[in-house]
Amino acid sequence: MAFAAGYGKEMTTPDDSDTSVAKPKSTSKPTRQPTTSVEIVDVGPRDGLQNDSVILNTATKVELVERLIGAGLRRIEVTSFVNPARVPAMADAAALMAALPRRPDVTYVGLVLNEKGLTRAIESGVDEANCVAVTSDAFSLRNQGVDALESVAVWGRIATAAAETGMPASVIISAAFGCPFEGDVPTARVVEIVDRSLEAAISGGCTPVRLVLADTIGAAAPGMVIERVNTVRALTDAAGVPLGCHFHDTRNTGVANAWAAVSVGISMLEASIGGIGGCPFAPNATGNVATEDVVFALERSGYSTGLDLAALRATTLWLGQQLGRQLPSGYSAAGPLPGDSAS
Repeated sequence: MAFAAGYGKEMTTPDDSDTSVAKPKSTSKPTRQPTTSVEIVDVGPRDGLQNDSVILNTATKVELVERLIGAGLRRIEVTSFVNPARVPAMADAAALMAALPRRPDVTYVGLVLNEKGLTRAIESGVDEANCVAVTSDAFSLRNQGVDALESVAVWGRIATAAAETGMPASVIISAAFGCPFEGDVPTARVVEIVDRSLEAAISGGCTPVRLVLADTIGAAAPGMVIERVNTVRALTDAAGVPLGCHFHDTRNTGVANAWAAVSVGISMLEASIGGIGGCPFAPNATGNVATEDVVFALERSGYSTGLDLAALRATTLWLGQQLGRQLPSGYSAAGPLPGDSAS
């Protein structure tokens, strides 16, 4: 296929003598004009709540999702179909899906990590199955119990099974900017995992509805984002798969990284209401970049997100009450500018 680099079975970090691997461009210069409209995917109900010390009941989660819909969100990651012993906060996945309001213009995304999880997601009526392929062996083993290459193989099997049932599927490339155990992840490794992930899905009859580069531990910086987006997009464009980004604000670079991604044409960003979140298997991986912080930065810069800042802030303040603390979002703490209609 046009996007495939023809990797063998062993995962290696390519060198200059390896002609089978497409070499990433060593540039951080933007190569695409900025988009004017950006889709925000809120991952708060799943990625935000999964690691929280407070486990919300199903009715409160339903209200959270309803509030997000009211604020204009149309794609929301609501839950995960994983082992409840490992992630107790997601134990009510089926009950949550049964209680959520169904709208034709709203897509509910569910995380699945294996074929059993996909079966549960389909039975529960999820609109999109989201899977994870990991760049780092060490993180993949701790997060999913398999090495990086096997995480791609698992994604391929899930994508194939999803295609057979008509379920849209998407893939997150985790630790795309750094690993909590191995440190820096070379761009060439990211390219390899993206290429393998596309090949694994498309060869099984599934064209992913999106592929997302995830900064799982908040290790990215704007220059890295521009370089990796520009490099990876050659593969996703060739495969006809939309490319998005997912940032954490661990080191206070989340909004800057989102801006960098949008500046080179990314039109889909994942964020979490209030800035809640963190990975239970990645030490010191604090919250996702806050949805309202990203929306404030983009809207003030002339981009359209279609989201209501006042409603987002109200949701964050309400959610903080449910969780018993002030949430990290800067916008929700500071509030709107004088004369701004948002409140």
